[in-house]
Amino acid sequence: MSADVAATAFSELANDRHLLGRTSTAELVAGILRGRIAEGLLPPGTRLAEEAIGSALAVSRNTLREAFRLLTHERLLVHELNRGVFVRTLTAEDVAEIYRVRRVIECAAVRRPGADPAEPLARAREAVAEGEQAAADGRWGDVGTANIRFHQALGSLAGSSRVDGFMAAILAELRLVFHVMANPRAFHEPYLGRNRELVTLLESGDYAAAEQSLAGYLDAAEAELVHAYAEVLKGEERG
Repeated sequence: MSADVAATAFSELANDRHLLGRTSTAELVAGILRGRIAEGLLPPGTRLAEEAIGSALAVSRNTLREAFRLLTHERLLVHELNRGVFVRTLTAEDVAEIYRVRRVIECAAVRRPGADPAEPLARAREAVAEGEQAAADGRWGDVGTANIRFHQALGSLAGSSRVDGFMAAILAELRLVFHVMANPRAFHEPYLGRNRELVTLLESGDYAAAEQSLAGYLDAAEAELVHAYAEVLKGEERG
């Protein structure tokens, strides 16, 4: 990520300052940065400049460092001695772990939704529509963001704030994986129809079929991403 692009991303954090309100805490700052990572605005390898981010959000250095610590614990950031804090670059092993966790959480949420699935389903349907519109406009990065929101909504079917929090972290980590795909359109486009199919199955109450569809979906996505990582590794070895 170029210094100019990073500087723009950091300055735009000022638009999120209102989210901190009067109770500015490290957890809220971490939530803002996590959201920016999930939106693909802070890709792997981005150095997080304390001064720029602290100024944009109007928070102290200590608060910002605590937020960095929280996100490092979530495996989204990494501290490099004498260099600073960077958005983490994931490995193929990380991909396998992320998908292992997603199968446990998302498939369970789809198989047995909580007492009131209407609101999460509405968000899932909205995310599908956002993804389809972004694809029609050729905005493939935004298709990836809509896909993240779609799966966050699937996790919310569990009806648990704890699951929601965990899904936010794991999906932000997943977004870091998406950056390995050289052709975002080729990767995301096939899943637009699968997302629509999942919403249709869930709205009809066919949870067993939805779970089966989702399991196959996750298997396919994992295989593609692991293959992409292998190709990147081969390229590095040749280089």
